[in-house]
Amino acid sequence: MFETSYSEAPFKFELIPIKLRSVSFQKLGNNLIDDISLSINSKGITIILGPNGAGKSILMRLLHGLEKPSSGEVLFNGINLNNTIRLKQAMVFQNAVLLRRTAIENLSFVVSLQRPKQTSNLNKLLQEVGLYEKKNLPARRLSGGEKQRLSLARALVSRPEILLLDEPTASLDPYSVQMIETLLIKLRNQNTKIIFITHDLNQARRLAEDIIFIHKGKLEAYQSAREFFNNPESKFAQAFVQGKLIF
Repeated sequence: MFETSYSEAPFKFELIPIKLRSVSFQKLGNNLIDDISLSINSKGITIILGPNGAGKSILMRLLHGLEKPSSGEVLFNGINLNNTIRLKQAMVFQNAVLLRRTAIENLSFVVSLQRPKQTSNLNKLLQEVGLYEKKNLPARRLSGGEKQRLSLARALVSRPEILLLDEPTASLDPYSVQMIETLLIKLRNQNTKIIFITHDLNQARRLAEDIIFIHKGKLEAYQSAREFFNNPESKFAQAFVQGKLIF
């Protein structure tokens, strides 16, 4: 099973809580993230929701250090985001970005970069994402769902404490969606912290422990999933849940 092949012991959540203190981000004169402050303490799956253009992907990039705040701080257990913390994270994007190599070589390349080397069983990892039989196939010949599953497997090679996912199941076939969701639940149970962007409210209901809702760069709600879907904190969040949010 995945539990024995991937993780020898649960993490201790060394990077929790995750805090944003008055974080703003401007680009080309536009305020894309507007003075967001929050503290993520949950050890489950945190889902970021919001309409198109709300700033969800920018917020994720700030959490991973791909962008730097124009003002404010991003803290992990009280420490400013730095390269050491980034090495304990992994991120999967909506569009799979893979090497022009075989499936197994996409994973072994990550191992070759690590100091010290990780001990993940790459064959078992490919089995968990349903790609073992295609391990010697060039990544470019995989289907869209298979490429995304390979991207997720590659992200897991380094055994990240925090896994960041930017719409990883958008436009995927139901089989790939179900496989990815099943794997995320296993990872959550192994104490991997997951922060996940999706537009699928049903998916959010299935997976989320807590919900971050942003609109026009502002934090409009941060609640447990049950509270969010039963009684959203803001009128924008309520309209979004009801499918009535007007941009």
